[in-house]
Amino acid sequence: RVVTMLQKMQTKVTEEGKKEEELYDKFMCYCKTGASDLSASITSAETKISQDTSSLQSSEELKTQLDQELAEHKTDRSDAQGAIAEAKALREKEAAAYAEESGDLKTNIAALTKAIAALEKGATGSFLQSASAALVRKLTIDMDLSSADRNILSSFLAVDSSEGYAPQSGQVTGILKQMQDTMSAELADLTETEKKAIADFETLVAAKEKEIAANSEAIESKTARLGEVGVKIVNLKEDLDDTSAAMLEDKKFLETLDGDCDTKTEEWKERSKTRTDELLALAETIKILNDDEALDLFKTTLSSPALLQIKVNSKSLRDRAVSALKLGKLAKDPRMNAVLLALGGRSGNFDKVLKMIDEMVELLGKEQSDDDSKKGYCEEQIDKTEDASKVLEKKHGDIMAAMADAQESIEVLKSEIEALTAGIKALDKSVEEATDLRKSENAEYKETLAADTAAKKLILIAKNRLAKFYAPSLYKPPPKQELSEEDHIAVNMGGTPPPTEAPGGIAGTGVTYLQQDSAPMFVQVNRHQASSVEAPPPPPETWDAYQNKEQEHNGVVALLDMLVADLDKEMQEMEAEETTAQKEYEEMMAESAAKRTADSEAITSKEGIKADLEQQVQAMDEESNAILKEGMAKAEYLKDLHLECDWLLSNFEVRKTARAGEVDSLKKAKAILSGADYELLQTSRRSLRGAQ
Repeated sequence: RVVTMLQKMQTKVTEEGKKEEELYDKFMCYCKTGASDLSASITSAETKISQDTSSLQSSEELKTQLDQELAEHKTDRSDAQGAIAEAKALREKEAAAYAEESGDLKTNIAALTKAIAALEKGATGSFLQSASAALVRKLTIDMDLSSADRNILSSFLAVDSSEGYAPQSGQVTGILKQMQDTMSAELADLTETEKKAIADFETLVAAKEKEIAANSEAIESKTARLGEVGVKIVNLKEDLDDTSAAMLEDKKFLETLDGDCDTKTEEWKERSKTRTDELLALAETIKILNDDEALDLFKTTLSSPALLQIKVNSKSLRDRAVSALKLGKLAKDPRMNAVLLALGGRSGNFDKVLKMIDEMVELLGKEQSDDDSKKGYCEEQIDKTEDASKVLEKKHGDIMAAMADAQESIEVLKSEIEALTAGIKALDKSVEEATDLRKSENAEYKETLAADTAAKKLILIAKNRLAKFYAPSLYKPPPKQELSEEDHIAVNMGGTPPPTEAPGGIAGTGVTYLQQDSAPMFVQVNRHQASSVEAPPPPPETWDAYQNKEQEHNGVVALLDMLVADLDKEMQEMEAEETTAQKEYEEMMAESAAKRTADSEAITSKEGIKADLEQQVQAMDEESNAILKEGMAKAEYLKDLHLECDWLLSNFEVRKTARAGEVDSLKKAKAILSGADYELLQTSRRSLRGAQ
């Protein structure tokens, strides 16, 4: 029993040594791989910190850019709203001015219409007593009239309706119609100007409202993007803080790892030496007590067989080994079943079983090593693939954001190009209208100038005719008829000169002017009031001595001179107005041409920018599709990795624990069977000595 106890102690020390060796091996494995793992973790953390810092910087720059763009959009929208408000205020002011001015013109035109109708009907007396007559009197003072017209109107409007005679109204009617035509033309021009102002206002408001809508849409989309960027910045900062803290912990642990490993190595050397000394002491003691001579001595000297070994047969050893194997057999393993089957025989030689156990332990170790390698490979590939997928996802998101910005810029350029094109069309239309108006004004100027020139010539001819009778010294005879070369020859040869052709034109004066749809000028129709029928008057008296009408002639000449002066003044004013209008028209044409050129160049430039942006969008779309394909390939590869590795990763610890249990049970069985061989040898010797 003493030897058995010593052998049990020997077995126990050996098993404790194996367990401690396993723990030491695991710790040293950690020392070997832990430093590299920590270094890899620190390197990965540093890379991640660099990436997060770069992403944080770009996100903050994007946030700053979005803030600036939002401020610009809001400013542009506010400016557009202010422009609309200013345009509305100006439009209301112009509309009020138009209403007031057009109302005055309409009132004046209505008064002139009533006056003309009354005069044409012969109701002069009632007209002079009406409110329209008072308005016409005011117009006579306010309107730009010639002195003669103003004097005629003033004389006519000053006649009392109670008198029995009224001045001739034909010339007054003509003057009033001219005033009416002038005011109607002013009203038409004013109305046309008002319509154009309304159209310009509506065009401006439509353009500004479109600009406001575009800015509002941009504000909404960029506000959403700003919120997303803000959340991303917060997440990046938190991730950066967590990664930095974890990296610091890893660095601290790495600094103390080498010292801990060296300390553990020294402790293991000391424990191994102590265990070796203990096992040596036990083995030598067992050898002493198991010696044959010692057994004979103990048999003769000791009555109690305390120092004798108890016989242990092969069956009990086999049963103990089978129990140890079954205790470590956690799962169905056909190789373990083969070992158990080999232990089921009756042979006392366990060499074959021990060899099977050694091979089984070696195979299990190799399987565990393969699982360790496969686990490292799976974890590394999954991490790399997931990181690559995240990089592709971020790159795709950046490209999509850039595409959205480029598309937004394209839409803005489209609206600007459309606005510029519409502006060019409107400019061309205004140029065309201005050209037509200039042509009509020029034609009217030429027609009026021709009429005034003809009237002036006619007045001078009439004045000259009066001078022939009343002031012969002032008379200018018509130029002599110039004879042709043939007529000169005929006269020199004693022939008669050709007859002088009678001048044509107005009243044989040679002055011609074709005037259409105009009121008659220089015509005065005498009208007498009808009188009641009375008895025939007495016979008229005959003449006295003839008297020259010198005084009346002077008055007529003065009136004709006044008319000529009015015509000269009107022609000078017309020429000045024509010159000014032509200059303004040419300036407008130059400004319009410059604006059209600038707008056309702007359209060309914006079209080029738009084409470049569209090309960029196409390139980004192709790159996005390529990234999506690459991402799909990564996702497929990641799926295959999970199919290959998920079962191993989820069951790795269980398989490792089970395999370690099997190895431990195999080693215990081997220890039992190895001890059995020694004991059987001792027992056999003891039996043989007993037989002797």
